[in-house]
Amino acid sequence: MKSKTSVIIGSIFAAYTAFVAVVVLVYEPTPDEMDWEDRQVYNSQKLNDLSLGQDISEVKTLFGKADFSEAKSLKDGQLQVLFYRTQHDKSDGVTTKEECTPLMFKDNKLVAWGNDTYKQYLETGTDIVSRTAKEAESSSKN
Repeated sequence: MKSKTSVIIGSIFAAYTAFVAVVVLVYEPTPDEMDWEDRQVYNSQKLNDLSLGQDISEVKTLFGKADFSEAKSLKDGQLQVLFYRTQHDKSDGVTTKEECTPLMFKDNKLVAWGNDTYKQYLETGTDIVSRTAKEAESSSKN
């Protein structure tokens, strides 16, 4: 009787250990489940996977929920800017736009990303979006 109990308990322990090992080795948290430090590193790395013309739904799947967002109707479509945390400025417990990288979408297609492009947009209006989209089209044709 003692040997059967020992075998059963040993088997349960081994199965539990195997389950925990599989979960630890295989489980990948989504960006929304990560703490801010891991998500910040993840977002910085994933910026390299972006390509102009990418659909907004693909980007949201890749990056998760944006830290901030802005939207505007234009004469020739819609503009949406999603901000994702990619850097750390100060430890105050609050994420600011300065700690984020903006991703600009026109009609749900990625047309630009980065702080310099966003600053150009703020200074010049919507021209930068049209110009960036045209540059992307011409470079993809070449």
